[in-house]
Amino acid sequence: MAVLSALLTSVSVGADDMSYDSIKERIKPVGSVNLAGADAQAAGGARSPEDIFNSSCTACHTAGVLGAPKPNNASDWKPRLEQGMDVVLEHAIKGFNAMPPKGTCMACSDDEIKAVIEFMIKDL
Repeated sequence: MAVLSALLTSVSVGADDMSYDSIKERIKPVGSVNLAGADAQAAGGARSPEDIFNSSCTACHTAGVLGAPKPNNASDWKPRLEQGMDVVLEHAIKGFNAMPPKGTCMACSDDEIKAVIEFMIKDL
């Protein structure tokens, strides 16, 4: 009898929590996903090519990891640029060899990727 009484009490208490707001609070996500640079875009803030390079490209390109062309290094960039900027841009956007698509900056637009390439070759 005590078990039945406890069960009925718990069911009636739980029924009070069936409002829309209570349910919404119980099933809300416990976390969120943060894409690099997405906050700046969402806030309407423009990112400079240098900002994008520093946040998404520098780890590989500064050291030339796996053959990544170093910024403003003519010997690294010459064979790539001889293929034409359209090919260089396509490789940067779609990925090529060890470089992942958009260099992992999935929040970057194609125009931003092009601007970063231009930033990396500006002093050649």
